[in-house]
Amino acid sequence: MDTRAPFSAEPVPPAIRVENLECGYHGEVLLRNVTFEVRRGEIFFVIGGSGCGKSTLLRHLVGLLSPTKGSVSYFGRDFHSRDLAGRRDVLKTFGVLYQSGALWSSLTLRENVALPLELYTALTRHEIEEVATLKLAQVGLAKFADYYPAEISGGMRKRAGLARALALDPSIVFFDEPSAGLDPITSRKLDELILRIREMFGTTIVIVSHELASIFDLADRVIMLDREAGGIIASGAPRELVATSTDPRVQEFLRRGDRVSDAIPRPELSRGPSIQ
Repeated sequence: MDTRAPFSAEPVPPAIRVENLECGYHGEVLLRNVTFEVRRGEIFFVIGGSGCGKSTLLRHLVGLLSPTKGSVSYFGRDFHSRDLAGRRDVLKTFGVLYQSGALWSSLTLRENVALPLELYTALTRHEIEEVATLKLAQVGLAKFADYYPAEISGGMRKRAGLARALALDPSIVFFDEPSAGLDPITSRKLDELILRIREMFGTTIVIVSHELASIFDLADRVIMLDREAGGIIASGAPRELVATSTDPRVQEFLRRGDRVSDAIPRPELSRGPSIQ
């Protein structure tokens, strides 16, 4: 008689797990009991009105701030309990596109993209330049590698910032209001680029945004923060929340005075499945 226990595979941890997070500034707590998971290969949005804590949460997720309570784990590895070297190892697994692009004005686009490679890899100068050029090509900026940030448009600076965020082939990319300051056509093209990055590389993407068009076009799931509640008041697929949520705050935000039809009907972007 075979008495061996049946084989059972360990569950694969999510890309990000946030548990009972409490965070804020200078002793003032802005968010409490924040708990959610981001699946691997998912496009996940953090949404909500001004002052609800979206940027605060992002700063805690990318390691700029430490929570007063709770934990943040990446692929099953707790972040804030690790020593400095351990946190640096985790930081190498994700990239960040800041709202302004945050490019160094005195460096060319290629030199900006090369910076993470110089800091965190042992590649030769020639190899670094090749990778930087490749990353710029992936965002459609190969012809502008030797331009300075001031010589290109705002949308191009966002794409250059994305190329730099992708320099180390991260597993997760965080976006802080990527469409801020962009016209609708440029914003649409950036949305298409974000989808293409996910579909080509299986990258997990976390986006802080209040832009309805991008939320409905891109998001697999969202969490919605509320300033008065000091935490999450809704989570799920945005269209499902529109159809089923009974919370007036959720309906007001996602419909914006019954203008949800203006945000949803843009021609459907080509989407690949999220990778669990």
